[in-house]
Amino acid sequence: MSSYKGHSIFALILSLMFFHSPLLIALTLIGANIPDFDHKFKKDNVYKLIILGLIVFISLYILKLPYFVGLIIVFLGVCFYFSEHRSFTHSIFGTIILTASVSLILIWAFLLIINFTNVDNYYFIMAVLIALLSFLFLNKKVLMIFLPLFFISLFILPVRNINYLEIVFSLFIGLFSHIVLDSFTPSGIKIFAPISSKKVYSNFGKVSIFILVVLAIIYNAQLLFNLFEQYVYILISSI
Repeated sequence: MSSYKGHSIFALILSLMFFHSPLLIALTLIGANIPDFDHKFKKDNVYKLIILGLIVFISLYILKLPYFVGLIIVFLGVCFYFSEHRSFTHSIFGTIILTASVSLILIWAFLLIINFTNVDNYYFIMAVLIALLSFLFLNKKVLMIFLPLFFISLFILPVRNINYLEIVFSLFIGLFSHIVLDSFTPSGIKIFAPISSKKVYSNFGKVSIFILVVLAIIYNAQLLFNLFEQYVYILISSI
């Protein structure tokens, strides 16, 4: 199975364990595909990312609007440019920094639009921004499936509010799922790069999956309790 397919499927399974919002599920899937932007054959995309950041920065600066979004996009591109494959972007530190960077880009862009335009459909704005992120980080074959399913799911399962912490968490889960899956490969991952070149392998992956399952149960504890309560009520009522 191709790398992007494996990471996408694993992230999708994890996202369904944690989330019920199409926005968060989509972000988890996108996050799982971000670390491989350090591949040499994706250098052209890295250049485009840096150029995009510069254009956004200059445009916002000229318009006298907050230009931090452009700077973060440039920073993100520079991180990928200097990272060797399965090094910094596939480490714990890389996961944290990439999560913070992409989250800031998404949230600041969202705030910029709602504060400086007349668009008041917050749900639609966030959906469009996530779709734009998918163009940056998803493989074209995944993108062809992702986009129609994403927009169809938005109509079937509309989101009532947008929680910034959940956005950060969903991106982190996606990014972390990537390094977990790569730990099962023969080459392993440098979990503490660039501070240490120490590698971890499948044992790290197995422990991480166990922790993720436990976190998913805790995260959905209230929902599971409500379902159990309803089941007991139905059972008692039928007696």
